[in-house]
Amino acid sequence: MNLSLDARSRHLLQTLIAQYIRDGVPVGSRTLSKSAGLDISPATIRNVMADLEDVGLVATPHTSAGRVPTAQGYRLFVDSLLQVEPLDEAQMAQIGQRLTPQLGTHGLISKVSELLSAMTHFVGMVTVPRRDQFALRHIDFVTLDPERVLVILVFTDNEVQNRIVHTRRPYSPAELERTANYLNQHFAGLPLPAIRQRLRAELAEARSEVDRLLTVVADVAEGAFAEVGEDDMLVAGQTQLMGVQDLSDLDRLRDLFEAFSRKKELLQLLEGCAHAQGVRLFIGEESGVAPLGQCSVVTAPYGVDGRVLGVLGVIGPTRMAYDRVIPMVQATANVLGAALNRAGQAQ
Repeated sequence: MNLSLDARSRHLLQTLIAQYIRDGVPVGSRTLSKSAGLDISPATIRNVMADLEDVGLVATPHTSAGRVPTAQGYRLFVDSLLQVEPLDEAQMAQIGQRLTPQLGTHGLISKVSELLSAMTHFVGMVTVPRRDQFALRHIDFVTLDPERVLVILVFTDNEVQNRIVHTRRPYSPAELERTANYLNQHFAGLPLPAIRQRLRAELAEARSEVDRLLTVVADVAEGAFAEVGEDDMLVAGQTQLMGVQDLSDLDRLRDLFEAFSRKKELLQLLEGCAHAQGVRLFIGEESGVAPLGQCSVVTAPYGVDGRVLGVLGVIGPTRMAYDRVIPMVQATANVLGAALNRAGQAQ
């Protein structure tokens, strides 16, 4: 927002927004006169407030004598008036204690949305890394019955997936062991999409007299490396918004909860932030998601070794303590990335 405000107007706007965020009630000129620390009269402040209202930075709700920030006012506040300090070591340590590498990838992702909600008292959310972003470390097969095989996939982040494959004929333990050895020797270290592609190429080139091993590989690998549906996003703390004064309208809450249930729009919003440099903030209608018109969304990507794995964030009312929430979101993304990195290095 490119508005030219003098120092006094900026200071009064900053003071009004800070007080409104803290107290949640419209701020009157007399109250602002006392808290601004400026030697000016309430009448002068009223004139400044009228000017700020004319340019859309504050509004007068209903018949109130006080004013509240608009979405444009919050945007100017965050972009040019807000001072954000990183979390201190003690606060970072508290997050680190909750996001330990021992949880593994799935445990860490599950914990993050709950942690963000608990820390901010708003809605926490995180996109789940696709399993094809991690390389295969090891594969094993276990016979369940004559035509069903349990496939055990171990990935480089130490996550384990079990899949049941229906085979065309019974296979002996020796055949399955040879198949596992072949796959581990030739495909360990590759993500599943690359394995599927290479297997198709090898099988397409094979002659009819190809040895029995590739026949077994073709049968069991089709199910072992198939794409499977996974959770794409976890959301926690939706009920936190029920107690927020600014979102108390039942129709508005119903639209919000439907958006949380569908997830599609929220997922698109988060995925659009995957390559952002640090925190992104959407205030009100900036998100492009209609039910979030009275909300703010704070997001940050997380990843390992410069590779983005997903995005996490917080949804709350526009009247949120941005100076507290923004560094919390960034710190959580940093700690999660570090924990995922250590989890992947653990043997």
